[in-house]
Amino acid sequence: MPAMPDTAPFTADDHRHMARALQLAARGLYTTDPNPRVGCVIVRDGVVVGEGFHRRAGEPHAEVHALHAAAGRVAGATVYVTLEPCSHHGRTGPCADALVAAAPARVVVAMQDPNPRVCGNGIARLRAAGIAVDVGLLGSEAAALNPGFIARMAGGRPWVRLKLAMSLDGRTAMASGESQWITGPEAREDVQRLRARSGAVLTGIGTLLADNPALTVRPDTWCREAYGAAPVRQPLRVLLDRQLRAPADARLFDGPGPVLVACADAVAASAAGQARAGLLRARGAEVIGLPEASGAVAAGLDLPALLAELARREVNELLVEAGARLAGAFVQAGLVDELVVYSAPVLMGSQARPLLDLPVARMADRLPLVVTDVRQVGADIRMCARIQRAL
Repeated sequence: MPAMPDTAPFTADDHRHMARALQLAARGLYTTDPNPRVGCVIVRDGVVVGEGFHRRAGEPHAEVHALHAAAGRVAGATVYVTLEPCSHHGRTGPCADALVAAAPARVVVAMQDPNPRVCGNGIARLRAAGIAVDVGLLGSEAAALNPGFIARMAGGRPWVRLKLAMSLDGRTAMASGESQWITGPEAREDVQRLRARSGAVLTGIGTLLADNPALTVRPDTWCREAYGAAPVRQPLRVLLDRQLRAPADARLFDGPGPVLVACADAVAASAAGQARAGLLRARGAEVIGLPEASGAVAAGLDLPALLAELARREVNELLVEAGARLAGAFVQAGLVDELVVYSAPVLMGSQARPLLDLPVARMADRLPLVVTDVRQVGADIRMCARIQRAL
């Protein structure tokens, strides 16, 4: 979503304080879901008098924390906030009203809120109260903190991040299906961070039967740094299992956090399917039916319908950890927003399984990528990329 840039010039001090607000917002990377990550800085007479960030849904927003820290020193100050102050009553009161009551002279907003319940209303409320509002400073950086919130509010689906691990020759499993472990411990810990920031983690029945993953976030040292003494927030674990073949003793149904199993509508309605679903529900899972896919990706369930259902459940970011077939189906359906590929310095040979089941017959049909980040993680290389869409 555009940051709604303002014509007013921004000073070096404006940039510095908004950059600090973005740093604060990032501290909520693993904890604010389904709310956006937001930071706020209040400056009066060149001195920072209050800071805050949104920590968890249901708790005070960034502006409220910053106003409390400023302790009455807000009148005439400048407030820097990474997302438009909310103007509606949710689990907390409107931040726009709290700012109006505190009477700053100016509010600098990085980007407009894509939530239709806000979307310009907070800015309008501030301006109606005589507060100067400038919008668009470091808006792209603010948007990058909340890709899933923006995708859900503006597009009605989560941001889909596809995680892949491969050998240097592009293989993900041996011909037998053996795949643990291609990458090293540092890369696997990095994946824990991807899980922790996600509202849901998804895999398919093939991966479940081959690897028996738990898909939980492990409470390692980095988790204690991010969460402190609070319990680790576990994402929704989603299994695509068209025929309900999942064994009830799978590790997916152990441990903390909710589990959602999606099967075909016809299977959910059948007597045999209801019996199998009952076994999974007894393990604490929720089982739902989805339409089956049609056309080029007829191998599974209707993925857009799945994403719409996850958005309804307030999932902002979806991490897909699946085999070549399901991963390829997401790419082929045009539903992948970001790829995170870990490449290990090993060769697995021509008989091993490919990275994606993605039929491409001609060079003209290849999918170009825009690489956004490359770095070394332990002995492995991590590349983040987006598929370059046709204009």
